[in-house]
Amino acid sequence: MKQSDNLAGPGIGSCGVRIADARQAAGLSCQDVADRLKMPLRVVHALEADDLAVLGAPVFVRGQLRSYARLLGIDIESELAQSEIALVSPAELVSHSHTPRYQHFLEQATRRAIYIVLTAAIALPVWLGMRPHLSNELPVASLDLPAAAVAQPATGAPARRTPVIASMASMTAPTPAALSINATADTWLQVFAPDGRPLEQGTLAAGERRSYDAGEVGRVVLGNSAAVRLKAVGKPVDLAPYSRANVARFTLSSDGSLAPVID
Repeated sequence: MKQSDNLAGPGIGSCGVRIADARQAAGLSCQDVADRLKMPLRVVHALEADDLAVLGAPVFVRGQLRSYARLLGIDIESELAQSEIALVSPAELVSHSHTPRYQHFLEQATRRAIYIVLTAAIALPVWLGMRPHLSNELPVASLDLPAAAVAQPATGAPARRTPVIASMASMTAPTPAALSINATADTWLQVFAPDGRPLEQGTLAAGERRSYDAGEVGRVVLGNSAAVRLKAVGKPVDLAPYSRANVARFTLSSDGSLAPVID
């Protein structure tokens, strides 16, 4: 082997003999040396037997010999200098495969394309699954306000609020009819306009009602007056003062007041 060739040389054999003689003179055993140097026993035997090829690189062999010599108090530098033990420089790493520049770019583009394809393969099914939910758009009411509503005074003063007054028209009670006739039993009636022309004439069945506005009625004749409930401008009217033989006759003025008819 190449290492054994490097370790062989003049004087190399005397290192092992010298340290073995010095150990014996010091009264130490190989195990004592191994314990003190924290060195395997086989290494101690190999150093004394000059079997240096089994110990590894020459730089480690030189260090082990120096440690052993220092323990025994001897100098072996002359023997080491005469020997051919040398440090073996590390072998230079030479690349035997050269990747062209275009091939390097092609490999990067290929990896990126694979990444894009895998991303699309994962994202596309997710997007297709969520598309029906994303298409259900809710109508959004416009928040655009008229220009007059957002216009601010030039001076920066706060705009005055116009007071809002609720209309009371819907709360006004409806005007009652000038004349309201409600039959609780069958009766008959004659209604004439202020100018004397007849407005209505006939039988009024039980439960039927008639209403007339102010200025529409001039004279009224009611048969079976006891079965009639009469109101003038919303107020109940007693027909007894206007009745004779259960027939009521009266006139109606424009202000809703009644007056008996004298035959």
